[in-house]
Amino acid sequence: MRENKLRQMVADGGKIANAWLAIPSSISAEVVAHAGFPSVTVDMQHGMVELQAAFSMFQAISTTDAVPMARVNWNDPAMIMKALDAGAYGIICPMVNNREQAEAFVGACRYAPVGYRSIGAPRGALYGGADYYAKANETVLAIAMIETAEAMSNLDEIMSVPTLDGIYIGPNDLARSIGYPPKPDPEEPEVVAAIDTILAAAKRHNLMACIHTSGGDMAKRYFARGFDLCTLMNEVGLMAQKCREAIAEAHS
Repeated sequence: MRENKLRQMVADGGKIANAWLAIPSSISAEVVAHAGFPSVTVDMQHGMVELQAAFSMFQAISTTDAVPMARVNWNDPAMIMKALDAGAYGIICPMVNNREQAEAFVGACRYAPVGYRSIGAPRGALYGGADYYAKANETVLAIAMIETAEAMSNLDEIMSVPTLDGIYIGPNDLARSIGYPPKPDPEEPEVVAAIDTILAAAKRHNLMACIHTSGGDMAKRYFARGFDLCTLMNEVGLMAQKCREAIAEAHS
């Protein structure tokens, strides 16, 4: 089966700058993937991406060595399995708040006897290789989003679920859940402390620690704090940022 290089990068102590796609476009996906990101995530929750568009976007990402991943819209086995069947090599699942939800999420990502994922992945097997069904369980990444006060009270229970590979912090929802306004780059001591608590728990359970950031500067700081994967906002934000910079330069 095609290797999931993110696993080896984390094992080697490497840092993963992850791209995030909100626009339902195979061209945008291809351009971003060719920029050199180790992984590219299709956002099917807050992005404007439905399954059929995601399918084409995975095909576009596959013109590069970037690892294709998806954030699904909810902890829904049907959507998780569809994204995997379409060729996602990692699933990021929002709002995982307790052990039961974590078990349901991981189970949808794994074939029996480990989980309950249904056999039948025509594009997943085409992308992954002839031995896809034999090796998918050990290759595909299952990453649970920790972004609520409820999840904060259940960190060890969630993170001890077998075959869970990592956690992903959504700073905006986390801040809102503990009583602070959402900020892409949190400053409130309580929010920063909550992030540090989640990070420490991930390290304690030997899980990949991932977080959404506002860009390269924040990602650099959070890599230094110990995170393994940092998402650099999304292509909408990056495009808008570059447009503002170009306009400001021209007018100067």
